[in-house]
Amino acid sequence: MKKNKIQFLRKTHRWLGLIIGVQFLFWTVSGIYFSWTNLDEIHGDFEKKQPSLLTADSTFVSPSLLIEQLQKIKPVEKIISFKLINILNAPVYQLIYEDHQSTKHQSVQLADAKTGNFRPPLTEKEAIHLAAAHFNGTANVKSTTYITSVDAYHEYRENPLPAYAVSFDNKNKTTIYVATELGTVEKFRNHPWRWFDWLWMTHTMDYATRDNFNNLLLRIFSVMGLLTVLSGFALFIFTFKTKKKKLIM
Repeated sequence: MKKNKIQFLRKTHRWLGLIIGVQFLFWTVSGIYFSWTNLDEIHGDFEKKQPSLLTADSTFVSPSLLIEQLQKIKPVEKIISFKLINILNAPVYQLIYEDHQSTKHQSVQLADAKTGNFRPPLTEKEAIHLAAAHFNGTANVKSTTYITSVDAYHEYRENPLPAYAVSFDNKNKTTIYVATELGTVEKFRNHPWRWFDWLWMTHTMDYATRDNFNNLLLRIFSVMGLLTVLSGFALFIFTFKTKKKKLIM
């Protein structure tokens, strides 16, 4: 191979390595973190506690009665789900339904499962008590924040709103998110999860939503990474042949 072509190959390999070198470092560091960490710790499973269960001797009103009562107030088009949930040791019906008069099209109604009386979304005090009941720890509540919207970078993105973010003063700085209309604990977030989320963003190179593996930037850098490796192999082969010829001569 001619000397000028080898020089061109060296420059190409050098510049490709320089351009994607930082991203290769991110891929490597994030890969090490993912392989050496426990996903249960990241999900906060060790911080979760199963609250007491409802007793089986309770008497509940008929779900059809609840729907009939709701129809008198709002037009229920379709039922999405109907659940019996536990809110601070009280049985509560959670009805999610389609309501075309609502801008969200999906509405939620909570009701006392024993009396059938409708109840409002969770208050801040109830959200704090519910979060504490699900938290497997003795840390005090540091702060509470009522959130109605989040951006694509928020740790509670793509989850039910409105919600209370109940933050605890523990080592992992755990925050428990309680959906007020659903009456349920939705997410646990802590420092291990936040590190994972940030490294996941650098690994996927999706700096907008974090979860899109098909983004253009990742495709470009993947191709450039492949070209870097191939140019390195080609450089090794051609320079090895050139050295071999010199030795023979």
